[in-house]
Amino acid sequence: MTDLTRLFLKSMPRNMLRVFSGRNALWHILAICATLLIVISGCDWIYFGATRPFAGYLFPAVILGWYAPIVFPVASYIVGLVRKDQRAIFSAYSAAQAAVIGLVIAALYKAFTGRPGPGHYVGTLIDTSREFHFGFLKGGVYYGWPSSHTTVAFAMSSAVVMLYPSSKVMQGIVMLYAVYIGMGVSMTIHWFSDVVAGAIIGSVIGVTVGNVFKEQLIRTKK
Repeated sequence: MTDLTRLFLKSMPRNMLRVFSGRNALWHILAICATLLIVISGCDWIYFGATRPFAGYLFPAVILGWYAPIVFPVASYIVGLVRKDQRAIFSAYSAAQAAVIGLVIAALYKAFTGRPGPGHYVGTLIDTSREFHFGFLKGGVYYGWPSSHTTVAFAMSSAVVMLYPSSKVMQGIVMLYAVYIGMGVSMTIHWFSDVVAGAIIGSVIGVTVGNVFKEQLIRTKK
């Protein structure tokens, strides 16, 4: 087992706890408050109605959101091996861990909030954006709050940004990917507030994970 694999496995439980610890807990509160504001104000339903004409064009983001968390870490790892680029290899591990943690945390939230996605009500004129089924597994873990696609996309992208602090090009590419995924799912399978919360929570995850791997990369280069 390589040192990076050990770091990946040993730091994952700690990083999952760090995401909810200290100041990071405030970001979760912000995600909840932002959702509450968007839901109560009716912005979810307004956004849903306004973006219907564009939904078909951005549906590919849903597909990309499924496969990118697998493809990117593998591709980054291969590039790192071929080019002997430690930063790319560290990015692969960091992005992979951020994706796993993001998926787990989003699923946990969904398990207790039970929010149906707008896809269930396409074609109706009933505002269902305020519907939640609080409890345990009352609404499954696929649809719901927060958006898994967005949480994972922002977690991966933020983790990579932490490892490429001087590369504006890399930062721009990965954040553009995250925004695209968020916009795509906000117009198709998720409410707008699901995406806002996913972006906030995912960013916290990515920064937390990215910092751990960044510190290890710095130690490795000394």
